[in-house]
Amino acid sequence: MSGPKNGPMSGADRLSPAARRLCDAMAAVFPGPGDPAALRAAASGSAGGGAVVASVRDADADGVPVRIYDPAPGGGGGRPLTVFFHGGGWVMCGLDTHDALCRALAVASGAVVVSADYRLAPEHPWPAAPDDALTVLLWARARAAVLGCDPARLVVAGDSSGGNLAAVTALRAPELIAGQLLFYPPLDASMEHPSVAEFARGYFHTAAHMAWYWDQYGGDPDHPHVSPLRAPDLSGLPRTLLVLADCDVLRDEGLAYGRRLGGAGVDCGIHLVPGVFHGFLGLPLTAAASAIGAAGAWVAATGTP
Repeated sequence: MSGPKNGPMSGADRLSPAARRLCDAMAAVFPGPGDPAALRAAASGSAGGGAVVASVRDADADGVPVRIYDPAPGGGGGRPLTVFFHGGGWVMCGLDTHDALCRALAVASGAVVVSADYRLAPEHPWPAAPDDALTVLLWARARAAVLGCDPARLVVAGDSSGGNLAAVTALRAPELIAGQLLFYPPLDASMEHPSVAEFARGYFHTAAHMAWYWDQYGGDPDHPHVSPLRAPDLSGLPRTLLVLADCDVLRDEGLAYGRRLGGAGVDCGIHLVPGVFHGFLGLPLTAAASAIGAAGAWVAATGTP
């Protein structure tokens, strides 16, 4: 089920009034977990709009469809290059649903953004998605100069399950990556963190949905390429920015990952956004625009002296 339509399970509501209105409206029409086709149909309705980007084109990255956003084609080399992985519980969404977010990130950062249309579960369970993610990373890095970018300024980014894929890709190829930008990622399949119970219902993205997504995705929950928080050693990972929603079942595992990164000597920042829920970056909220602007500035600074 998608949770009650009248707010949180108990206690005072921590969402802003604007976020609460959007949360309730979205929860009223979003299906409960269990039917991939129904979820995909509901998610497809969020496509459209977005900032104007000078060049947007589709391409093939060694068998994985990608969309390339270039805010200033022909402007010379040396720019950052961002490889982006979309969210959707590894089950839904794609290039179109995240088109507006990729446009906004390209404009805010000045980076070329390569968005990956990786294979989805349950038809293609783990490790299909992380393998596609690594394929796109290698493809984009090899073409950095052609894209007018510096391969030494490569950033992996993603929202929700795409944030998990970005974190896993950084674990698999840390020497190739200058930064990882993780928007409210799932990082621990155990789902044992306090925020899971605190925001289990009433904040759109429910604990029941997240548990079902993990089940569809598959893989060993203890494997660090499934649950990055369980990786034994995080030293050597690139510069990191975690952007988290305060009212989200995934909040505490994001905070825990940030603490572990910092303890391992990684340059890690955490932007905890109050008054919002999981998925807020794609919504017409002032907090979303501010968070994307700050993330864009972070990408623009990555790899600079």
